[in-house]
Amino acid sequence: MKFDIEDITVYFPYDHIYPEQYAYMVELKRALDAKGHCLLEMPTGTGKTIALLSLITSYTLSKPNNPVKLIYCTRTVHEMEKTLAELKLLHAYQTTHLGDRARILAVGLSSRKNLCVNSRVLAAENRDSVDASCRRLTASWVRATAAANPNVPACEFFEEYEKAGSNAVLPPGVYTLQNLRSYGKEKGWCPYFLARHMVQFANVVVYSYQYMLDPKVAGIISKEMQKESVVVFDEAHNIDNVCIEALSVSVRRQTLEGARRNLSKMRQEIEKFKATDAGRLRAEYNRLVEGLAQRGNLPFTDTWLSNPALPDDILKEAVPGNIRRAEHFLHVLRRLVQYLEGRLETDNVEKEGPVGFVASINTHAGIDQKTLKFCYDRLHSLMMTLEITDTDEFLHIQTICDFATLVGTYTRGFSIIIEPFDERMPHIPDPVLQLSCHDASLAIKPVFDRFQSVVITSGTLSPIDLYPRLLNFHPVVSRSFTMSLTRDCICPMVLTRGSDQLPVSTKFDMRSDLGVVRNYGRLLLEMASIVPDGIVCFFVSYSYMDGIVNSWNENGILKEIMQHKLVFIETQDVVETTLALDNYRKACDCGRGAIFFSVARGKVAEGIDFDRHYGRLVIMFGVPFQYTLSKILLARLEYLRDTFQIKEGDFLTFDALRQAAQCVGRVIRSKADYGMMIFADKRYSRHDKRSKLPGWILSHLRDAHLNLSTDMALHIAREFLRKMAQPYDKAGSSGKKTLLSQEDVEKMSNGNEMLY
Repeated sequence: MKFDIEDITVYFPYDHIYPEQYAYMVELKRALDAKGHCLLEMPTGTGKTIALLSLITSYTLSKPNNPVKLIYCTRTVHEMEKTLAELKLLHAYQTTHLGDRARILAVGLSSRKNLCVNSRVLAAENRDSVDASCRRLTASWVRATAAANPNVPACEFFEEYEKAGSNAVLPPGVYTLQNLRSYGKEKGWCPYFLARHMVQFANVVVYSYQYMLDPKVAGIISKEMQKESVVVFDEAHNIDNVCIEALSVSVRRQTLEGARRNLSKMRQEIEKFKATDAGRLRAEYNRLVEGLAQRGNLPFTDTWLSNPALPDDILKEAVPGNIRRAEHFLHVLRRLVQYLEGRLETDNVEKEGPVGFVASINTHAGIDQKTLKFCYDRLHSLMMTLEITDTDEFLHIQTICDFATLVGTYTRGFSIIIEPFDERMPHIPDPVLQLSCHDASLAIKPVFDRFQSVVITSGTLSPIDLYPRLLNFHPVVSRSFTMSLTRDCICPMVLTRGSDQLPVSTKFDMRSDLGVVRNYGRLLLEMASIVPDGIVCFFVSYSYMDGIVNSWNENGILKEIMQHKLVFIETQDVVETTLALDNYRKACDCGRGAIFFSVARGKVAEGIDFDRHYGRLVIMFGVPFQYTLSKILLARLEYLRDTFQIKEGDFLTFDALRQAAQCVGRVIRSKADYGMMIFADKRYSRHDKRSKLPGWILSHLRDAHLNLSTDMALHIAREFLRKMAQPYDKAGSSGKKTLLSQEDVEKMSNGNEMLY
C-alpha cells in the first residue's frame, strides 16, 4: 500500500498496517524533519523494522535533492540478516511502483569470518585467526613478494578484485551476507573488501553496533560516512553497556606473559632488520618526527584497528622523542609491563582514578602521560615496519597499548580497579587489573555530534527519560507506543506467594529458604500440567539456577515435572545451548511439550524468540539485579550519582527490570500470538519496581493480578487459555481497528478521524 504522511509518500509492502506502525512513522518523520535524535519504544512483534525501513527509504525518494543515507546497527548477525530480508521485500515493492528511480544499493557488512570465501583462510577457528590468515595473504608486502616469486601464496579472490580496479563495484540491489558471498564467488572477487569499499556509496548499510561505537573499528569503517545519515540502533535497550564495553580493557597475568613473548619476538625482528635493512627503520623514524597524522592512507589490506581513543582526542603532533626509535619504544613497553605485573601482585582490592594511576606510572616506571597516549599508534607503526602479519599472536601487546592509550587520554569517567581474586571464588588467585569506563556518553558522543539523526529504538526502553541522562543527549522526540489488540493476548501476572501462603522471592536472605525453593517448584509443576506446548523459565543467575534445579532433583519435584514435559537447560557453552534449543523446538513441534531453563542476561534472553507454540508461558523467577558487590558496578554507580544525579537504587531497579522485560517479551512475537508472563517474586508487587516495566506490559497487568498465590495464578491461566482457544477476528471490530487498510490511513491523514 502507499499513503502520504504530510509531504512524503510512503511505500509500505503489505496491504494492511498497524495503527502503532503509522504513529511510529509520524514520530520518526518529525525527528528527521527536525534533523534531531529520537527515542522510540515500540512493543515487540509490531513490525518495528519494516516501519523504520519504509519510512526512511521513502523519505529519501520524496526528497531526491538531499538524499539521506541509512546506517542500521544491529546486535547480532542473525538480526542483520532479518533486517536485510525485510529490506529486500520492500525494495522489490518500491521498484514495481517506481521503476528504476527506486533502485538502491543496500549492503550488510560483517567480519571476514562471515564474508570470506577463501577456503584456506576459513580453516582458522576464531575471528582473530581468520583476520590474521587473511592478512598473511593480502598484506601489501606479502603481495609484492608473491608478484616476484610464484611460490609465495596469495589470495586469488583479492588479486582478482584488485585487477578489476574501479570496475569492482556492486550493481544496485539488496545484498545479504549470503548474496555477497555468492556474488564474490561468481565474479572471483573478495566479498569482504568489496563490501568495505561499497559501504561509502551504499544508500543503506546494515552492520553491528561495534562498527559505530567501538572507536577502534569505527575509525576504519565509519569515518567515511557522510553527515546526512540517519543512524538507527535497533534493540537498543542495552546500548549504555555496549558503549562502556567499547572503552574498557582488562589485563590479567596471561595478558602480561603474552605481551612479554610478543616483545621478545619484536626485538628479534628489529635485530634482523638492523642487519639486513636498516634504512627501513630510519625511514620510520623520520616519518614519526613529522607526526602520526602524516602517515598517509595505508592500502585497505594493511589498515589495522585504529586508535582506541575517540577521534577528537588524538593529538596531531610529533611522536615523543623517547619512543621514536623502535628499540627505545620496546624498552618503554617492557617497563610498562613490569609495572603492571608489580601492580597485580596485590592482596587487597585497589581502586584508583586515571590521573593518580598515570602519576604512579611516571614515578615508578618513568613513562609520562604523553608517551602513554601514543603507545597504540606507535605499536601499529612498528608492526607495519616489521611487516608482521600474524596479528592474532600479538593480541596481548595490543591490549597493553590499548590500555596505555586510554589511560593516558582520559582523566575522568574511568577507574582502574585491581582485584586479587574473584569474590565468588576467593580461594583461587586470579588477579585482574581493569580499566573500566563508567560514562556511556563518551563512546556515543561522536555519533550524536557527527550524524544529523540518531534513532534509538527497542521494545524495552522504560523508563524512557533515563536514557537521555545516561547517554547525555537531548532527543527531539521521545515516545512510547502501546499495542493495539483485538483481544487481550498478553496475560502478565505477579505471583507473590505459594499455595501455602509463604512469600516467594530471590532476595539474598530468602533464596536458599527451602519453602521458597519448594514453592517455585510447585508453581512450575502445576503450570506444566495445564499449559500446552512450550514453557520458558528465566532465573537470575547460573549459580542460582544450578542450586535450585539440584534441590528440585533431590526432593523429586523435577521427576514429577518431567512426567508432563521434557526439560532443557541453557549452559555457558554455546554449542550445548544451541543443541538444547533445537531439541526443545523439536519437542514442542511434535506436541510432547517442553520446558526451557534459561538465565536473564544470558544469550537466550537477549536474542532467541519463543514465538507461537514455542512459548505459551514465561516464568521470571526473581528480579534479575546485577551482582551488587561487584567493584566495577559500585564505581559506576558512584560516578552516575555524582555526574548525572542518578540514584543507585533507581539505576539498579531500572537495569533489573529492563532485563526482566526483555526476558518475558520473548513470548509475544506477533499480534496473532498469545502468551502468559508470570513475575514470581513478591518485590514485583511494589509500585516503584513494577512501574519501570514497559507500558505495553503494564497496560495488560490488571490490579486483580498483582498479588497472586499459585492456586489463583493457576485459575487465571486456565481461564486465559480457554479464552485464547476461541477463533478471533484479525482486523478488529468496527469500533476499534487494529489493522488499517489504505482507505483508513487516507482518512487518518486527512484528519477525519483518529482510529486509536
